[in-house]
Amino acid sequence: MNAPVNHDAQAADKARILGEALPYIQRFHGKTIVVKFGGNAMTDGVLKANFARDVVLLKLVGMNPVVVHGGGPQIETALARMGKKGEFIQGMRVTDAETMDIVEMVLGGQVNKEVVELINQAGGKAVGLTGQDGAFIRAKKMLLSSKENGKIDIGQVGEIDAIDPAVILALEQAGFIPVVAPIGTGSDGTTYNINADLVAGKLAEILRAEKLIVLTNTPGVLDKSGKLLTGLTPKKIDDLVAKGVISGGMLPKIGSVLDAARAGVKACHIIDGRVPHALLLEVLTDEGVGTVIRSK
Repeated sequence: MNAPVNHDAQAADKARILGEALPYIQRFHGKTIVVKFGGNAMTDGVLKANFARDVVLLKLVGMNPVVVHGGGPQIETALARMGKKGEFIQGMRVTDAETMDIVEMVLGGQVNKEVVELINQAGGKAVGLTGQDGAFIRAKKMLLSSKENGKIDIGQVGEIDAIDPAVILALEQAGFIPVVAPIGTGSDGTTYNINADLVAGKLAEILRAEKLIVLTNTPGVLDKSGKLLTGLTPKKIDDLVAKGVISGGMLPKIGSVLDAARAGVKACHIIDGRVPHALLLEVLTDEGVGTVIRSK
């Protein structure tokens, strides 16, 4: 026979959790929170729905979430359908004109519209954008450095020249949730594929965001034994990189987060997007679910 459920204990636990969220809601009311949406959270149906609900809840309690999304797996699927194989150099996608057409179709169309629809279905008011809208992300060609070959041209891959936040601020003030695809435009009208982590970090800096939150497929920044590191500063991270504790695929993410922290974003978080409601846990509870990097 099953033991009776202690409803009083369940109710008390729920009340405690809601009470724990109150000081965070008060502290971050009216503040901008930039969220990089990527990893498993973008491909798992349940996690996607959870993410959308979390974003809507943050908006409804008075915060201003801005979502920047990637779409690497979706781009790979679209390339494969056309018999084209993705090529990467130093972690960056080689983007010829044909690949750029696919990137624009997938990021600016398919993925952006899906994220917008998820948030709208959860009760929010989302608006999808690329950096071309209002020319708010100005970009220039990125050239990679190589000891052997000097500068390497990888096509229409961009680095950020400037961001004009006017369109984002107007949407925030009107009660909308901006959803940004990481595509920029050059002074001559050329479109550029930009790393989503770079866009999220720079956008957090320009918007003077309270927080930058990056969803990943890891628990956060780990030491060599796999233990989660938190409460980091730029100086501590520089030491960890020098010692080889942080390496590989985590380096680009750390780079954009560090730039944001150094530019004045008060708290930058690298969190595990595979955890249900990771965004709410990080923003509204004492424990959080990842690595926090503070500017000082």
